[in-house]
Amino acid sequence: MPVLTPVECPPPRSNAGLGGAPVTRWHQRTGRIAVLTGAGISTDSGIPDFRGPRGVWTEDPVAELLSTYDNYVSDSALRERSWQARRNNPAWGAEPNPAHLALVELERAGRALTIVTQNVDRLHQRAGSGSRRVIEIHGNMFDVVCVDCAYSATMAETLDRVGSGEPDPPCPHCGGILKAAVIMFGQALDHRTLLEASLAAETADIFLAVGTSLQVEPAASLCGRAVKAGAALIIVNAEPTPYDSMATEIVREPIGEALPRLVDLMLGR
Repeated sequence: MPVLTPVECPPPRSNAGLGGAPVTRWHQRTGRIAVLTGAGISTDSGIPDFRGPRGVWTEDPVAELLSTYDNYVSDSALRERSWQARRNNPAWGAEPNPAHLALVELERAGRALTIVTQNVDRLHQRAGSGSRRVIEIHGNMFDVVCVDCAYSATMAETLDRVGSGEPDPPCPHCGGILKAAVIMFGQALDHRTLLEASLAAETADIFLAVGTSLQVEPAASLCGRAVKAGAALIIVNAEPTPYDSMATEIVREPIGEALPRLVDLMLGR
């Protein structure tokens, strides 16, 4: 997997939450805004995160194997479990929450905004964010691809095959292994997508990291690239992250409450 060059962390500049006066006037900057979103932004929509106290991998460490490419392609029993997990994924019935909607409001107010999401649930687009504004750095769960050929299909039609008695449906073109169109551990990110995400970080005046532990590279390194280019880094996350020392401001409040208020700040309300 490509890795962005880490940037040395300076001492913390602020640890204020929204309850106190901001130490800097970062919210008055008028340039481009980039937002990196992780699983934490979707928990209020009923989709559990991965590493939190009640995260999917915290409660069931074996589930992390489902996200590792080598394990997936080498173990048919693991693939069968994975297909069943996809059928029961809470994301199918999830709706955007106030945090997703706040970013839509920021976009509609005319701010130059790019969302780089680690999530595969497409709740940003369902909330109303323009598809050209959203970079899905880890892919999406709504499409299926073959690991051996160029075949692709929708997840819905492939899950119909699972429901009809194919526990591990093979590629109908070459007989190869099918998987969701998501980037698994051990897979390289799409080069063009990574370049787009890097450009968004390097040209941002404000960089928000929302609901992400900032432990998965190369997405986490976008914070360092943004700060190195002069952006104010705002981290909104319940737990500490490796990039907290770079942050202009750190917010530990619930994301569904904090992000709408941050948007109000940026819009001067």
